[in-house]
Amino acid sequence: MNRTSKAEQLIAPDQTRMRKVLFILSELEDEDVEWIANAGDRLRYPVGAEIIGYDSQPDCVYFVLDGSFSVLNQNGELIVELHTGEIVGEMSLVDPARTTAAVRANEGASVLRLSHHRLRDKLAADAPFAARFYRALSVFLAARMRETTRRLGYGQPNQPVETQLDQISEELLGKAHLASLRFDRLLRRMAS
Repeated sequence: MNRTSKAEQLIAPDQTRMRKVLFILSELEDEDVEWIANAGDRLRYPVGAEIIGYDSQPDCVYFVLDGSFSVLNQNGELIVELHTGEIVGEMSLVDPARTTAAVRANEGASVLRLSHHRLRDKLAADAPFAARFYRALSVFLAARMRETTRRLGYGQPNQPVETQLDQISEELLGKAHLASLRFDRLLRRMAS
């Protein structure tokens, strides 16, 4: 008998790559997601287009809606591929240091681009949104750090996805379905 964990039931196996956006959307309210959709622009990129250059200072946050992007080191070597539901440019929102990698579009790549300027204005004007957004960003960055340390050989680098999903907090699991619905709504909205 094939048993599925609570995490697998809430986050379907084909959606495990997009679970990163769930960390953000699980902490936000519906009206926050609506604001992001209205404030951002949907953009498609040709293969090889650079959305963030090496040693640059990005001025936007990008939510990957479709396709994938390659993150490359200064020698052009692949570090990681980012897929639907990943977020790019979030670190530059909170830390103005120059980038240590470049991000280039692969086939079918599209994003919701939200300028740092517009987002910072919203954060300054709406304290409840700011609290939710910064909490969401903290949860997201913590998950990224855990994944990075696993990939570097700390912890259990070959741990199956199912086990990784089981380690997601019960609080997040309770919000995962709602976050998934929000992301689907965001995708539909950006497609129209």
